[in-house]
Amino acid sequence: MLMKLQLLYTHTPIFAIVNTYTDKAEQVSNNTVTKQIIPLKNGTSIVKRVQKNGVRRNQDTQLNKQCPEKNSDDGVVQETKVDMHTTCSTKCVSYGRIIPSILKDLDRVQDVDEALRPWENKIDNKKKSIILKQQMKWDRALEIFNWFDQNSHELNVNHYNIMIRILGRAHKWSLLEGLWNQMNARGVVATNSTYETLIDVYSKAGFREGAFFWLETMRVQKNGVRKNQDTQLKKRCPEKNSDDRVLEKRKIGVHTKSSTKWVSYGGIIPFILKDLDMIQDVEEALRPWEIKINNKERSIILKQQKKWDRALEIFNWFNQNSHELNVIHYNIMIRILGKARKWTVLEDLRNQMNARGIVATNSTYGTLIDVYSEAGLREDALFWLETMLEHGIEPDEVTMVTVVQLYKKAGEFQKAEEFFRKWSLGEPLRPNNHHMTDALEFDERTSFFNASFGSHTYNTLIDTYGKAGQLKESLETFVKMLKQGIPPTRVTFNTMIHICGNHGRLEEASSLLQKMEELQCSPDTRTYNTLISIHTKHNNIDMATKYFKRMKESCLEPDHVTYRTLLYAYSIRKMVCEAEELITEMDEKGLEIDQFTQSALTRMYIEAGMLQWSLLWFQRFHLAGNMTSECYAANIDAYGERGHISEAEKVFLWCQERKNLSVLEFNVMIKAYGIGKCYDKACQLFDSMDTHGVVADRCSYSSLIQILATADQPHIAKPYLKKMQMAGLVTNCIPYCAVISSFVRLGQLEIAEGVYKKMIRHGVKPDDIVYGVLINALYDAGRVKEAVSYADEMKRAGLPGNTVICNSLIKLYTKAGYLKEAQETYKLLQSSEEGPSVYLSNCMIDLYTRQSMVDQAKEIFETLKKNGTANEFSFAMMLCLYKKIERFDEAIQIANQMRKLGLLTDSLSYNNVLDLYATAGRPKDAVETFKDMVTASIQLDDCSLRSLRNLLLRYGASRQALDKLQVLMKKDASHGLQAWMSALTSLLEIDVYGNE
Repeated sequence: MLMKLQLLYTHTPIFAIVNTYTDKAEQVSNNTVTKQIIPLKNGTSIVKRVQKNGVRRNQDTQLNKQCPEKNSDDGVVQETKVDMHTTCSTKCVSYGRIIPSILKDLDRVQDVDEALRPWENKIDNKKKSIILKQQMKWDRALEIFNWFDQNSHELNVNHYNIMIRILGRAHKWSLLEGLWNQMNARGVVATNSTYETLIDVYSKAGFREGAFFWLETMRVQKNGVRKNQDTQLKKRCPEKNSDDRVLEKRKIGVHTKSSTKWVSYGGIIPFILKDLDMIQDVEEALRPWEIKINNKERSIILKQQKKWDRALEIFNWFNQNSHELNVIHYNIMIRILGKARKWTVLEDLRNQMNARGIVATNSTYGTLIDVYSEAGLREDALFWLETMLEHGIEPDEVTMVTVVQLYKKAGEFQKAEEFFRKWSLGEPLRPNNHHMTDALEFDERTSFFNASFGSHTYNTLIDTYGKAGQLKESLETFVKMLKQGIPPTRVTFNTMIHICGNHGRLEEASSLLQKMEELQCSPDTRTYNTLISIHTKHNNIDMATKYFKRMKESCLEPDHVTYRTLLYAYSIRKMVCEAEELITEMDEKGLEIDQFTQSALTRMYIEAGMLQWSLLWFQRFHLAGNMTSECYAANIDAYGERGHISEAEKVFLWCQERKNLSVLEFNVMIKAYGIGKCYDKACQLFDSMDTHGVVADRCSYSSLIQILATADQPHIAKPYLKKMQMAGLVTNCIPYCAVISSFVRLGQLEIAEGVYKKMIRHGVKPDDIVYGVLINALYDAGRVKEAVSYADEMKRAGLPGNTVICNSLIKLYTKAGYLKEAQETYKLLQSSEEGPSVYLSNCMIDLYTRQSMVDQAKEIFETLKKNGTANEFSFAMMLCLYKKIERFDEAIQIANQMRKLGLLTDSLSYNNVLDLYATAGRPKDAVETFKDMVTASIQLDDCSLRSLRNLLLRYGASRQALDKLQVLMKKDASHGLQAWMSALTSLLEIDVYGNE
């Protein structure tokens, strides 16, 4: 446990321990630094380095004077004086030759001159570049750059580019301006790399106008026109126009594409897009370019707009200024407006198209179907498909795929498959237009069946079949794709792996990964995530772990999905060590653990019996202060479900300390108290909700009422039910049913009926379960008429009744002798999936027996025999029925079957058989049955003796003699039994003599 505790401290930020190590270079150098440990309030500490020889040399150049940190007396400079070079020694060594030694000296020696002087004659241009690049602090890099400059070292454009990037990243715009001016003064010509670096650093700093300035400067330089850079830079520098910042932000920001994207178009497009970005008024921005914009450029300009209203404004400007707008421009606008969900504007645009006679193309309808489908407006999307077909336009492959995806998203896989089948075979896509299909068109589309589709089409079809659970069709489509020579994409393989995994075909999923590698289609993170997921779902955790390792070996970075999938798999299997290894990895990579995973791991520790460890794990997230109510509730529930009430209480109190309590935490804590049978605490907690400003909800009341009712404390639950009713939170009869059932279990039927009547008065409708509880309770109490009245009430309410209630009703009706009602209910059971039980069938046979309804009873009995479910009671009831109507031969056949099947086991069955033989005048069979009863140690009762008495009386025995036998049986059972046996034996002798 101690080792595990140390491990948690290692990878848990809350328990992080700041370890400070002494650098080897600091141990051997005379100019080393000392370390001052400064304690913080949270118990950790920081290391502050203090320079022993704190004498700074004067810096001579103007750039040095511009560094504000160099003249600071507030201690900030102390932090920049040492450890200027932070790259590890292994990185330095990788450069070879003298670079590692130079970088080491610069790292150890504060004075640049002292550090670089010994190497001065050995540093060439390449080494200067490496030295500058390796500086992680801008002021140290500038100091070194100035030393090179002062000591007549050649500084070329590459060195200036490096310094521009360093100063730009540090947002030192004034220094960067000075460097640029110095570059121009010395005649160092800026290259493409220079301008790209300038554009990049200004863009990343959020100063787009500055970035655009350098973009335009680059264009001007290419055309051989040199502008006054100093003046322009000062005007554009973000630090020098602070008063204009609000205005500038208001004027720009419409267009969000990067400058490099604009440049890639070439021609005038970058400048038009730049003007549209900087100038709010479209007229002002586009008027200078009006005569130069062609159709293609209009398309690009519209496509590049990310805001629908800006795009529409530009589109309208083109329209108002008599620019040609063709179907392509309308298609672009349809997509933009559709993505923005501006359906009214889109409809106006379509009307404008029609009014101007611009004919919609395949692409137009495909776009309309796509945008409506993406918005979840299935009916509208299908309307446009229907409109398309009405106009005689057959979908192309792209549109077909869009329609298939539409059906797939709606879960209508059969329709998706049917649409593709008809399209590929060239069959009419509208069921009512067979006669309208043009022959030529039919021939053209029939050829699609043998045509090779694009990978996007195959991917969509494979995914559609997969989601429909049609593995065979998915595989066939995949094979067809390969035969057609269409190279599967990463999406294809990922989809196929997912489908195979969902069907438990793990070996095929693994072979698909091998196929990917054979076709040089590199797996991505999603590929491995899918493999890990399907193997964990099929309980092959070892293979999932292997894929995780293989993923990292392939230089692919696991993402949150990877870790979450594995952590959950490990947690439910109590694989603590493996889970902790993953947690350590995530902490090292700075990946956050989501709250679902956090609660899952809490459960893991609990189930592994590591309660203290689970609390430490919880505290890590609790102290971070980012836990939601749902997460607190999940942790409380984790402890509560397993009966760890004290730990659940701790989590609840910690949540209370954060003042994060919501009704969710109260509900799960009440549930925990119920599981722990702490009923008083559950009530107290519920009652305290008001003091915490939390209002109980339906779940709060229902949970508490259920807990108390289950604990046979309905008297305590009843007032909470009343409060729940007054709060208007009772929406069904479930809480009433719980209380009624609890009173019934306690035998307090009057109170239970009183709760039922209150429920009716409040307008809450009972369900079949409530009626079943009351009917069964009254039936068991012998109050058959009242039970029947509830059954009638249930019928009037139109409740169909489930199997349980039907069972109760049949018991009730057969006992009360309600033949018609019993038959109706039994038919309902026969039509149900489960069918009637043997017990209920026997009840019906019993009812038919009492009514002497032989055919109906025989039908049920024969069905039971056919199903092999007829039991001893079934045979006994039929025997009684035949005996009752004096069909002794059939009754004797039943008795013989009972003997043969071994169904004579209790006194009731023996008595029925014994009485049959006595009534039918079969003394020999009766005596044998009597002997079987004695042998089987079946206790003779009054029914047995009565049957034997009647038999002996029938053959002339005197009543006085039989009375003596009965008295003897009561006084001495053993002698009495022998006397009865002797009398019966004599009877047999008389019967044999008489027959002779």
